[in-house]
Amino acid sequence: MFGIYTQSLEKTSISRLIFGLLRYTFGTSIMEILMSNHKALNMFGRSGNPALKATTFSSVSQRASSASGIQATASSTMTLQGTVNKTGILLALVVLSASYTWNLFFQSGNPAAVMPMAIGGAIFGFILALVTIFKKQWAGITAPMYAVAEGLFLGAISGIFEMQYPGIVIQAVGLTLGTLASLLFLYKTGIVKPTENFRLMVTSATMGIGMLYLVSMLMNMFGSGGIGFIHSNGLFGIGFSLFVVAIAALNLVLDFDFIEQGSEMGAPKYMEWFGAFSLMVTLIWLYLEMLRLLAKLRSR
Repeated sequence: MFGIYTQSLEKTSISRLIFGLLRYTFGTSIMEILMSNHKALNMFGRSGNPALKATTFSSVSQRASSASGIQATASSTMTLQGTVNKTGILLALVVLSASYTWNLFFQSGNPAAVMPMAIGGAIFGFILALVTIFKKQWAGITAPMYAVAEGLFLGAISGIFEMQYPGIVIQAVGLTLGTLASLLFLYKTGIVKPTENFRLMVTSATMGIGMLYLVSMLMNMFGSGGIGFIHSNGLFGIGFSLFVVAIAALNLVLDFDFIEQGSEMGAPKYMEWFGAFSLMVTLIWLYLEMLRLLAKLRSR
């Protein structure tokens, strides 16, 4: 039973990792361009990439300002407070939609009653995430829809785990929020700094985890049982989950830096929604990995 639940999280974790890698490839690249003027360069030096020029981002902002697309950005720019507010909105949407499938599951007591919505929410959320990554100016519409879709999935999965391990969901939520607060404190105090080496380490580790999950899922599809230690509740399996939780948590630092750079450099207003979306992707991944880790510990 434990293996079935953890394998369902494996597929979702892969999508979380894909979102993160695509985000850092196509999303953070805009903010890396800003690093030519960012104050952190005084300490860490400039990038040798010729594409990372301040004029590049200026042209992006000018195109966004002159465009008459989904969101107008001519008279406003990204702010830290605006991103915080939009993150709160997305979090509220996740909680509301998760509450619906959570209550539906406990009223029926049957996972089959919520699995269609859970699977549909996961698939629809994946599609919306891809759209948001490649069409950032649409984030004001797609990010809230993504939050609702993912909430449907999280409510169902959380209910299933809660039925098997009572109290596990509040523990996972508490650990996730506590990790968020701790990493924010470490980032703001400068104890943890997103240097280029830090970015390379976190992104490489995230990619490695994603590849491992993908290989395990493909092995499961062909009936070989996957990579055993990923789902194991032994010491090695728990150690692996601790490592994944740590990498997911460190991704929060990259999100914080992304948002701070955007607000400092006057990114288009729609980047508030994109920054909030990026943070939600990482928080959802972190929560799922916390859930997996606690389930391993409690199944021993």
